[in-house]
Amino acid sequence: MLLFLLAVITGLALLVWSAERFVEGSASLADHFGLPPLLIGMVIVGFGTSAPEMAVSALASLEGNPDLAIGNAYGSNITNIALILGLTALISPIKVESKILRKELPVLAAITALAAFQIRDGYLSGMDALVLLGVFAGMLTLTVVAGLYKKNDPLADEIDLELDIHAMPLSRSLFFLGIGLVLLVLSSRMLVWGAVGIAAELGVSSLVIGLTVVAVGTSLPELATSVVATRKGEHDIALGNVLGSNIFNTLMVVGLAGVIQPFAIQPEVFLRDIPVMALLTVLLFIFGFGFRQQGRINRVKGAVLLGCYIAYTVYLVVGSFQHG
Repeated sequence: MLLFLLAVITGLALLVWSAERFVEGSASLADHFGLPPLLIGMVIVGFGTSAPEMAVSALASLEGNPDLAIGNAYGSNITNIALILGLTALISPIKVESKILRKELPVLAAITALAAFQIRDGYLSGMDALVLLGVFAGMLTLTVVAGLYKKNDPLADEIDLELDIHAMPLSRSLFFLGIGLVLLVLSSRMLVWGAVGIAAELGVSSLVIGLTVVAVGTSLPELATSVVATRKGEHDIALGNVLGSNIFNTLMVVGLAGVIQPFAIQPEVFLRDIPVMALLTVLLFIFGFGFRQQGRINRVKGAVLLGCYIAYTVYLVVGSFQHG
């Protein structure tokens, strides 16, 4: 048990560190090649902060552990909205300024509805996975077009400032990108092995471990990015980070896992976890959109989100041991 726990802790630490190096290297490399700041922020940073979820879920699927793969993806979505945005808003209220980010809120809701529709029969087929990847490819194309033609946007200004502050030579960008990718794979392997071992030792399902321990661990890059961005007053980065990550997790992470190996999904995912994810997405839409004025996620709304996360996690843990 101690060895499994050590593997999880070490794997998470390496996973977070390697993801940060991957984001820094890829963003700087993109800047060297003249990509627009908005494109870097919405695509490169979005990929980078979701790299832990993608690596862990892909590896779990390859090793025949779909519960861990789906639990990590959907659990990360729940963690991103309820825990990360909740904590971030408590530290400093989040203003929703970017028009592009406000447009992404209903898109995220629609994607969540698609995920629920696909798994209603308890199975994610290869075709389901391809649909998810196809939708992701279409959204990525639209994002690229928006990044190329959109000139003035708060998110673009914030990313541009970050790139200036953390400028690095091309050789260092390539090194960070390479070491980040290598350690992402190694740390993911360590984390999956440890998580599966802990689940077996405690007598709980890999799904619950994925929804809790692994989901929180792989969401640490989003937490760090959102908290730091909000304290700097860069609110669009904080919210855009979560929106982009959830869209990426639902489409790319689950889609990749399903393409690697189609799998059955436990009934509680559709009956419990998808509804929670949908409810939180609707709450985020209501809290952040701002129907007649600028959207704002204040401390009260942040406390509501955090309370939802605590209640959900307690329910998971208690229910898991009762059935164990």
